[in-house]
Amino acid sequence: MTALMSLTNVSKNFGGLAVITDVSFDVPAGARMALIGPNGAGKTTIFNLISGVYQPSAGEIRLEGQEISAIPSRERIGLGIARSFQNIRLMPHLSVLENVMLGQQARAGNLGNMLSPLRRSRWRREAEELLEQMGLDTYPGEVVATLPYGIRKKIEVVRALVAKPKLLMLDEPAAGLNNTETANLKDFLMQIAATGVTLLVVEHDMSLVRSLCDHAVVLNFGEKIYDGPTAEVQKDPDVLEAYLGTRHAGKETTDVA
Repeated sequence: MTALMSLTNVSKNFGGLAVITDVSFDVPAGARMALIGPNGAGKTTIFNLISGVYQPSAGEIRLEGQEISAIPSRERIGLGIARSFQNIRLMPHLSVLENVMLGQQARAGNLGNMLSPLRRSRWRREAEELLEQMGLDTYPGEVVATLPYGIRKKIEVVRALVAKPKLLMLDEPAAGLNNTETANLKDFLMQIAATGVTLLVVEHDMSLVRSLCDHAVVLNFGEKIYDGPTAEVQKDPDVLEAYLGTRHAGKETTDVA
C-alpha cells in the first residue's frame, strides 16, 4: 500500500533527555493503524511531532512525500492532518453545531471568512450535513456541557473531520467510556474509515485496538519494538517483555493493554 505518512529515523530530545529515538514507520493510505505501548513510551510525543506541536531533533516526517517537519502546526491542517486529544477540548458553553463549525476555521482563510462560520452560510450547511452523516443531527442546538461524555467524544471527532483530513489522529478516544460507549465509538470510527480517511489511533483499550485497527506500531521507552499486524502483536516477545516483564516473553497472552 502507498504510504500516506512516513516517519524516517525520527528522534526527539528535550535537553539531555531522549524521548524518541530513531523511530521509523509508514502509515499506509486508508489504514486503520494503532500506535500503542506502555505509559511513557512516547506515543503522544509522536502525535505532537506529526501534528507540529514539536519539531524532531533528527529525522524526517513526510506527508504524501512532502517533508513537513518545519511546517507550522496550523498549516498542517490544510495539508490534511487533523487530531483529537485525550482530554476533550470542546467549548462547553457553545452548541454542538458551533463547536463543529470552529473546526472549519483552518479552511476559512482570512479573518472575514473565519467569522463566517458563525453566520448562516455554506459553512453552517456543511457542518449540519456532516452531523447528519455521522448520526449526530439530533444534537446540533444542544449545549455541549449538557451532553453525555460518549457523545462529546464523537463531537470532537466530527470537529476534526470537518477540516477534511486525509489523516485523522485520535489520542485515546475511548478514555473514560464504558463498554457500550466504546462499542458505539468503534462503529462510529469504522464508518469514518469507510469514507477513505486514514486513522492513526493511540489507545490503551486493546479490545478496541483489535476490533478497529488492522496494523499496530508498538513503542517502548521511545523506541519502536513492533511494526506489524494487530492480530500478532500480543504474541511478540518484545511486546510481552515491555508490558509484562522478561519472564513472560515468548508466552501468548490476551492481557497486553
